This record gives sequence, C-alpha cells and structure tokens, in this order.
Amino acid sequence: MAEPPRIMLLTGASRGIGHATVKLFQSRGWRILTVSRQPFDPACGWPAAKMAHIQADLADLSSIAALGAEVRSRLPEGKLHALVNNAGISPKMPDGGRMGVLDTDADAWTKVLNVNIVSTALLVRELVPELEKAGGSIVNVTSIVGSRVHPFAGVAYAASKAALATLTREIAAELGGRGVRCNAIAPGEIRTAILSPGTDDLVARNVPMGRLGEPLEVAETIHFLCSDASSYINGAEIHINGGQHA
Repeated sequence: MAEPPRIMLLTGASRGIGHATVKLFQSRGWRILTVSRQPFDPACGWPAAKMAHIQADLADLSSIAALGAEVRSRLPEGKLHALVNNAGISPKMPDGGRMGVLDTDADAWTKVLNVNIVSTALLVRELVPELEKAGGSIVNVTSIVGSRVHPFAGVAYAASKAALATLTREIAAELGGRGVRCNAIAPGEIRTAILSPGTDDLVARNVPMGRLGEPLEVAETIHFLCSDASSYINGAEIHINGGQHA
C-alpha cells in the first residue's frame, strides 16, 4: 500500500517564490494547501487548486484560529509535514519609492507586522500538534533586507524580516525537542514580477555572481529544508543571494 503524500501548507503562493515552491513540491509528490486573502481565481490553471485554496487575511489576527481549524479539517491523518511562511507585504510610497521611518504611520506598521511576523507566530502556535505528529518542518521566508539597509525595501518590511529571523531561532529552540524543526531562508535579488527599477544596476554592483536568482533556486532550498536530507538543521537562516554580503 502506497504511503499517503506529504502535506505542505504555504502562505503567499500566488506568484514568485511561492508559486515556484508550489510547482516544485507538487512535482515531487507533495499535496499542497495554500493560503491567500483573495478568493480562488477560476482562471487558475493549477490542477486541484480550488480544493487546495484557503482564503484568509493574515492581517486580521482574529482569523488565525479559524484558519488553523480549516487546515486541520483538511489533514486526513492529522499530520502536517511542512509549513512554509512565505506571505509578506512591503508597502511603497505613491511613486513606488521605499517608506522610511518618517513615511510610515502606525497603521502601516501594524499591518506589516501582523502579516509578516505576528500571524506567523500565531499560525505555528495553532498547528504545532499536527506538525509534531508528522515530525514536520517550518520554513520562514526572511530576506536580505533583514540584515542591512536596502535601497528598495521599506523600514517596516525590513524590521519585520529581522524579527522573523529571531522568531525562527526561538521556534527552533522551543519545538526542536518535540521533533519539529524551524529554519529560514533569506533571499536576495530574485527574478520576480515585482522587481524595483534599478535592480539590474544593484546586481551588477553588489552580486558577485552577476545575475538575479531564480525562484526555482529558492524553492529547491525550501524543499531541502522540508526533507530528511536536512534532518539536523534547526534554527538556521540560509542566505540565497549569489554572494551579496556587502
């Protein structure tokens, strides 16, 4: 009798790294559940996407308990093998520029922190029993901007990603003894649909490999961290940036 497929829950699946991750895991036999604040789009061409889709607004922290209950209802054996926290928002100025401290009001701070860090902690809290039963893996998507000032990323986004790296270590320490690992990946300049103008110049100056990263390269690292090949990696943050450390 064949083993049932492993199940991954992924937030922020609609484009870029999230979309590449869904495609890669699905190609390797995983069953995928995705979370988005948008309703299911009937134009989506992904097989079984409608059944995999869960609508939830991570900015609304009061919705996290219901999200956890919905996820549990879709786990046939009560096991969640991987939780990938990829959802994140980065508000911009009206002209597309970065939002600094003087540009960012309390409402913007609250929304960014709720989506990018607090909802992650609460979702992990909701799903620990299911992750523990599966010996599961948590992967948090941080960013290169969490460890340096970046010309395109706003202050709230950067602060939230630095906090997410710390949260990763805290979760790893707390849940490691329960058989649940937690790691992070910190992408640099990755080829997605939302690249800022000037990225090509930044890559030419600061990335030793001289090119953008591809979403699939990030997805492969996420898959590694959710596999038995990484069984003794816990609390790490893997930088995927082509050597962009200056």
